[in-house]
Amino acid sequence: MKRILMVATGGTIASMPEADGTGLAPALTGEELAGYVPQARGLCDLDIVQPMNIDSTNMRPSDWKRIAATIMDAYDNYDGFVVLHGTDTMAYTAAALSYLIQGSPKPIVLTGSQQPMANPFTDAKLNLYQSLLYATDDDSHDVSIVFGGSVIVGTRAHKQRTMSFNAFTSVNYPLPAIIRNDRIVREGREGMTIPTAAGTPVAARAGRPRVYDRLDEHVVVVRLTPGLGPGILDALGPDYDAVILETFGIGGIPECKGAHFEQAIFDWIDCGKTIVLTTQVSEEGLDLGVYEVGSAYANEPAILRGDDMTTEALVAKTMWALGQTREPAEVAKLFYRPVNHDRAVR
Repeated sequence: MKRILMVATGGTIASMPEADGTGLAPALTGEELAGYVPQARGLCDLDIVQPMNIDSTNMRPSDWKRIAATIMDAYDNYDGFVVLHGTDTMAYTAAALSYLIQGSPKPIVLTGSQQPMANPFTDAKLNLYQSLLYATDDDSHDVSIVFGGSVIVGTRAHKQRTMSFNAFTSVNYPLPAIIRNDRIVREGREGMTIPTAAGTPVAARAGRPRVYDRLDEHVVVVRLTPGLGPGILDALGPDYDAVILETFGIGGIPECKGAHFEQAIFDWIDCGKTIVLTTQVSEEGLDLGVYEVGSAYANEPAILRGDDMTTEALVAKTMWALGQTREPAEVAKLFYRPVNHDRAVR
């Protein structure tokens, strides 16, 4: 039987109503959560740690590093890991773990729920069970989210719904698997279903991930809105090292009377700061060369292009790249290197 470490961090899955009527807050421990799903003990040899018990709204980059360190401190002793996490920032954490622990041959699975575990109509029990099931499967590896019967690559998740049980969608990348009750269905290279394989011991797992522990937290996302002026970059300059600019459509940046975004963007770069252009449209990605309103930025190597990446992954990857180096060419090299299927290979 495989050994799985469950890392409980809080979130809706662990929440209970506050006595003063102020709403839900994380309260249940990881041990208590596992007690609601007794079938889990039949899947694996389960150990539980609790590095924090917070609402995921309060999750910070320092907490991402703490979760990663918890996993890596125990990495050699377990076959897989399941992280219980709130849904609101789960996609950010999944992306961050993809960059902090790269190429893991062992699965690192994030899950949570839209309703608390103690709710009589909760989705938490099935999500927890299926996450453990996926973590014990021989064909599982790297960082992913298991939620609502879908397996989503850790760099491609986006929370699409606030209440429905299928809260997450996979952006610009197919699902590597779905889970039907207690059966994992994968699509192989020839479209054939790959059945769940039997367990193997820890010693049979080959290789180790590349591990990082530095992030530059001074990264901000700016979404263009009609009428927003380029002065926003001047205002952000004292506090941030990088801006991820969500453009219109496939890559449109407005021309403003008087002040110009083009000048502001190149001034930002000349100050040694990083800028990433992406689109605020979820599906299909960026192409700056299509329209005149984006063409000025299309061939400038100092301007990083998000292409078909999610904003959540862009935030985490930019923090990671800047955490390793501040030399622009090296930042770009790290940024464009695909990690856990985070961007299309061109």
